[in-house]
Amino acid sequence: LQALQVFSMMMQNAVVSSTITFNAAMSACEKSGEWEKALQLFNSFFTNKMEADTISFSAAMSAGGKAGEWEKSLQLFSMMAWNEVECNPVVARALISACEEGGEWEKALHLFGVA
Repeated sequence: LQALQVFSMMMQNAVVSSTITFNAAMSACEKSGEWEKALQLFNSFFTNKMEADTISFSAAMSAGGKAGEWEKSLQLFSMMAWNEVECNPVVARALISACEEGGEWEKALHLFGVA
């Protein structure tokens, strides 16, 4: 949670943020079980006219997945294509794990042409 405190202080003091700082904050949220906060941070990429990258999408999928929000992870996966963000093995694992947490692992495998 210390990472989130630093991130909050940066935002309050108008320190210029980057994709890297947002990704780090989202990862901290994901690791501490603050999935809603992680998804709020993800949404702020778009309100702040920043570009989310593969790590951004992966962190958001992981956070949602750990909370059983597999549908949100599927939506994020669809958004990746829309935003021309490449899928990589880390994203695939995050999506499959999210679906598995929700008991829907077959959906993820189907997306990757495995099932």
